[in-house]
Amino acid sequence: MFQSFEVTARPEQGPPRLAALRGEIANEGLDGFLIPRADAHQGEYVAARDERLAWLTGFTGSAGFCAVLPGIAGVFVDGRYRTQVKAQVAAEFTPVPWPEVNLSTWLKEHLPDGGKVGFDPWLHAAGQITSAKKELTDSGIELVRCDNLVDRVWSDQPTAPMNPVKTHPIEFAGETADSKITLLAEALREANCTAAVITLPDSIMWLLNIRGSDIGYNPVAHGFAILHAGGRVDLFMDQEKLSEPLTDQVSVHAQGAFLDAVTALEGKIQVDLGTLPQAVADVLQDRMVDGGDPCALPKACKNAAEIAGSAEAHLRDAAAVIETLCWLDAQAPGTLTETQVVTRLEENRRKDNALQDISFDTIAGTGPNGAIMHYRVTEETDSRLEDGHILVLDSGGQYLDGTTDITRTIAIGNVGDEEKSCFTRVLKGMINLSMLRWPVGLAGRDIECIARAPLWAAGQDFNHGVGHGVGAYLSVHEGPQRLSKVSHVPLQPGMILSNEPGYYREGAFGIRIENLVVVQEAPALPGGDAERAMLNWRTLTYVPIDRRLIVTDMLTSAERDWLNTYHYDVAKKLRSRLGDDAQLWLDAATAPI
Repeated sequence: MFQSFEVTARPEQGPPRLAALRGEIANEGLDGFLIPRADAHQGEYVAARDERLAWLTGFTGSAGFCAVLPGIAGVFVDGRYRTQVKAQVAAEFTPVPWPEVNLSTWLKEHLPDGGKVGFDPWLHAAGQITSAKKELTDSGIELVRCDNLVDRVWSDQPTAPMNPVKTHPIEFAGETADSKITLLAEALREANCTAAVITLPDSIMWLLNIRGSDIGYNPVAHGFAILHAGGRVDLFMDQEKLSEPLTDQVSVHAQGAFLDAVTALEGKIQVDLGTLPQAVADVLQDRMVDGGDPCALPKACKNAAEIAGSAEAHLRDAAAVIETLCWLDAQAPGTLTETQVVTRLEENRRKDNALQDISFDTIAGTGPNGAIMHYRVTEETDSRLEDGHILVLDSGGQYLDGTTDITRTIAIGNVGDEEKSCFTRVLKGMINLSMLRWPVGLAGRDIECIARAPLWAAGQDFNHGVGHGVGAYLSVHEGPQRLSKVSHVPLQPGMILSNEPGYYREGAFGIRIENLVVVQEAPALPGGDAERAMLNWRTLTYVPIDRRLIVTDMLTSAERDWLNTYHYDVAKKLRSRLGDDAQLWLDAATAPI
C-alpha cells in the first residue's frame, strides 16, 4: 500500500514537546518562536524530517503555523482545517483563525510590552518576514533569526531523504530541458537580470525534466538551482541522487555549496519573495528583483504532450475509480469501513503499470467524517459506511503521463432530503463553472463565485478555494493558477485546474464534487465580438456523478443537458476499459435524467 492508516500524531504528545521547546526559547533569551509548515525549499509539501509543525502540535494539515509564547501557543489554520485542528491538538494549543487573524496582530495582543520572537530564516519566505516586520513597527516586538529550536528537542527526527532522481521522458515532458533553459535565460536577459534563484522542488524538476521521490506522493527531489542569463544552470543537489546524466547545460554541486554560490552572484538577481527563504535574501540584499519564479508560469501552461498525457492518465484513472464505485454499490450499508474503500481503490489503481504513487492520502470520509475537508482515515478513526451516510471520496494518482485528482460524493443507502438538496446546489455550481466562457485576462478570483452562487442563494458556502492548479506528473497542488478569491493570476490556455465546490456541516456530513479541467481557447460564436478573445474549459475527468443524490427539479434545463451530455461522454469513453460488472453499473449510472 502507498497509503498508511497509522496514527502519525497524537494530541497527548504535544504538551511535553511544547514544554521542552519553551525551555529552549528561554535558554536563548527569547520570548517566542515560530514554527511554520514549510521547509527550506518553501514548497507546500514536506518530507518526514521537516514535519516540525505536526511533530510539535499534532496538527497534520498542509498549511498553517504555530507561534509559541510563554503563556500561549497559537496554531494558525485556514478555513479548510478549522474542524480538523480541534480534534488533533491538545488544550495547551489554541487554534487561531488565519488569515482573518494575522500573526502580527496576534503577537501584539499577547506581547503587549514587546519581546523577541525567534525564527529559522531558512523556513520563512522573505516576503513573509518583511511584511510581518512592517506590521510590527513601533510594537516593541522584534523578529530574531536563530537556530531551529524544534530540531534541538526533536530527538528522533528522521534523516534527510536521499532518494534517486530519474529522467522524465521527452514523450511526456514535450520539451527538452535545454530548450526550457534557453528560453528562460533569454527572459532573464530581457529583464536585465544576470541570474534567477529557484528553490521550489517542482520548478527544478520541471526545468530539468527530472523527477524524484524525496517527498511522499510528490515526484520531486530536494535541491536548489541558479539559472544564469547565459543559458546554464547550477544545480545544488547531493550527487548520490543523480544516477542518470543531466544535460550539458547543467553543472551539479553539493547542496551545502548553495549559499556561497548565491553570495558570489553579481548583478540583479530575479527571485520570488513569496518563496525565497529569508536566509537567501539576507545574502542577496539589494541585488534582488522580485520577478517571481521564472518556471512557475511556463510550468503551469502545459504543452500539447503534457495535456495529451494528462487526458490519457485521467481515462485510465477513471476506470479504476469506476470499478471501485461498482464494487462499493454492491456492498450492503454497514458492511464496509473507510479503510476498506481506500484499499480497494488503491488496488484498482495499482493495476496500471504507469502508476508511480497516489497523489495524496485518499480522503474517504463517511457521515460526520466527510465534514472534515482534508480527513485522513486512521486505524483509530476508521468508520463504517452506514445507511443514510454520504461518503466523500477524494483521491488521485501519480502516473508517468499525468497527475489526477477526483472527488465523488456517494450515497450509502437511503439519504435524507436535506443532504440531497445541498448536494444538488454543489452540483449546480460545479456545472455552471464547467459551462463558463470568459474573456481573456480574467483571473481565478473573477470567476470562482460562479461555483458558489447556488449555495449563496441558500445562505450557504464553503471554506476552501473552488480550485487549485495541478501539475503534469508533478505536485497535485500547483501554482500560480487558482480558482480562489485571492488569485490575481490571469488564466491561460494549458493551465490545468480542479473544479471542486463543496459543502460541509460539522458533525453531520460533507459534500464535494471535483473534476479536473484545462483552460483552452473558446471557439467563436455567431454574433459574438470578433475582437474579444474568450476562453473555456476542456474536461479531463470522466466518472459518473451520483444521480441518486440529485434533486432533478432543482436543475435548470441547461444544467440537466450538461449532466446528460457529460454522462454520455463518460459511458462512451470508459465502457470499453471496464469489466463486465462495471459496464452494467456504468450503463445505469450514466442513464439520462
